[in-house]
Amino acid sequence: MGTTEGFRPGSGRARSALGEAGSLLDVLSVAAVVLDREGRIILWSPQAQDLFGWSPAEALGQYAARLLVAEEDFDVVLDLFARVMGEGESWAGVFPVRHKDGTPRLVELRNVRLEGRHGSMYALGIATDREVLRDLERDLALSLRLVAQSPIGLAVLDTDLRYVMVNPALERIHGLSAEQHLGRTVREVLPFVDIEESEATMRRVLATGTPQLDRFVAGGIGGGDDDRARLVSYYRLEDAGGHILGVAASVVDVTDRYRADLAAAEARRRLALIADASVLIGTTLDLDQTARELAGVVVPALADVAAVDVLDTALEGNRAPALPDGRPAVIRALAIASAGTAGAKEAARAADPPGEIARYPADRLVARCVATGRPVHLARVGTRDLPGIARDQAAAALLARAGLHSYIAVPLIARGEVLGALDLKRTDNPVPFNEDDVVLAGELAARAAVCIDNARWYQRERAAVLSLQRTLLPQRPPSPPGLEVAYRYQPAGAAGQVGGDWFDVVPQDGGKSALVVGDVMGSGITAAAAMGQLRTAARTLSGLGLDPAQVLRHLDRAAAGLGQQIATCVYVVYDPALGRCCVANAGHLPPVLLRHGEPPVLLDLPTGAPLGVGGVPFESVAVDVTPGDRLVLYTDGLVETRDEAIDVRLAELVRVLDRPRTGLEETCDLLLSVFRQGSDDDVALLVAEIGH
Repeated sequence: MGTTEGFRPGSGRARSALGEAGSLLDVLSVAAVVLDREGRIILWSPQAQDLFGWSPAEALGQYAARLLVAEEDFDVVLDLFARVMGEGESWAGVFPVRHKDGTPRLVELRNVRLEGRHGSMYALGIATDREVLRDLERDLALSLRLVAQSPIGLAVLDTDLRYVMVNPALERIHGLSAEQHLGRTVREVLPFVDIEESEATMRRVLATGTPQLDRFVAGGIGGGDDDRARLVSYYRLEDAGGHILGVAASVVDVTDRYRADLAAAEARRRLALIADASVLIGTTLDLDQTARELAGVVVPALADVAAVDVLDTALEGNRAPALPDGRPAVIRALAIASAGTAGAKEAARAADPPGEIARYPADRLVARCVATGRPVHLARVGTRDLPGIARDQAAAALLARAGLHSYIAVPLIARGEVLGALDLKRTDNPVPFNEDDVVLAGELAARAAVCIDNARWYQRERAAVLSLQRTLLPQRPPSPPGLEVAYRYQPAGAAGQVGGDWFDVVPQDGGKSALVVGDVMGSGITAAAAMGQLRTAARTLSGLGLDPAQVLRHLDRAAAGLGQQIATCVYVVYDPALGRCCVANAGHLPPVLLRHGEPPVLLDLPTGAPLGVGGVPFESVAVDVTPGDRLVLYTDGLVETRDEAIDVRLAELVRVLDRPRTGLEETCDLLLSVFRQGSDDDVALLVAEIGH
């Protein structure tokens, strides 16, 4: 056995040594037999009884050859025994041995001579069942080959979490040889993974015995390849006696799947961004709002800072020329957006403020982008690149302090025309722009450019319609004798809705006055032109002093000649001598009459047919008025909505007017403030008060 010196009772080392012995020998069931010089059995171990079937009482003192060897093998055994005892040579091999039940059994034998004190000699035989040994050898060889040839990385760590075994697959996964693993801790071998969590997990497995399966670990082992990924499982190793040997780890490299998942997630993110752009960009036909929507979509999803720059010539409605001769690009910043980080805000300060015009020389990157109609991409922005990005040296210094490290400019192209550029910067996002980002930015810019183009053409059309309508409407209607008037005209929010409403005040002979409010159905330039013709016709007819019903009959014929144009109109003639208003209606909403001391009322008039229908008679109604009475004439854009009945809205109009009297101008402002919330139609409003 050897000396026991160095082991103290109760010491950890002694307990460890005593607790760990014997498991493999127990599996092999190694039997020990000692013979004296005569060949008699003087030691018979319990394993010998299990292997050969003879109890110690039956075996001790017996000649081993007679007890265990068949008669035909007797001479061979005696010869071997003589060589071992006489010449001192050892012998090992497979030999048939007779079991107590008479059956032969092949065993593995190891025979050596032992020399005791005073020259005594003994023969020691160690035997184990050949089949058990071969099974164990086969299992061990199979296990070793499985470990060596497994595509899964395998490792065994002791209770101090030091590597004691790694297979070739793990060497390949870690990029380190077995020698670089063995004897070292996980912290020493893998300093760049989440070592704290890994060690805590392994110690928990050691303590509890509960396996930890498929723990995801991402990141490079040597500081690079940050997109490497592994699935790691830990389970506790115990021997046959239940003693804890350490932790086994299996490592599966799932980098390809991880990268595919990252690529799929990035693709989904890009598709979501494009989908958001389709919904969020172009919600109105306001040019500045459209630019702000584009900048808002790309920040922070794609860039830390975004600027939408449009050529000044494009804003003026002219086709933007190319810049082959090196002329500067005259650009107006329509919108700028930045993430909430300090670097992004600093970089945003370096951009042109929205609304200001800047001249960029041809060597500036944004000028090159709009001149060539191609993206400009700087994955890594260096100090020498800043002057090509910034508008001046001060702006370049701001960008440097902000940490600008990557830049993209993509053209805004709609219907073959370059309108400007989308300027993108990254300051706080550490990942540089790549080619996929350039493609994505180009896709977003292409979608937004169409919306910007629609918005700029809308603004031109709206300006043209408004200009025409203001030309056709009275600039400052006269105040006729015996009347005080106030009026308002408000165009619709969209260009296509502008054009059909008008009002007029026409003095007549004999101190009379005509008040007219009308609405041409339809919108745009065509409706504005028809309105102008009807207003002119109404003024001409008013000068003839005709009855209101006669005027509407003539206007009906005029409208029929305008080609599919329908209009509504209310026509009032005030005669101060009679103290009377004569009113005729052609499909228009009724005026409101306000008398002193009485609630407002809607005039009860025959509705009549709209102008342009043709062949429908009109009727005039006389209404007596006294000084201080008021008439409110309006178009349907003031009160009509899509979600409430017109009767409800007219009742609301009467209710709003039923309050302490204010001036005419204040009354106009009150009505517009109450009823013009979110209206998409234009409004003509005329308020007249009978003078004293």
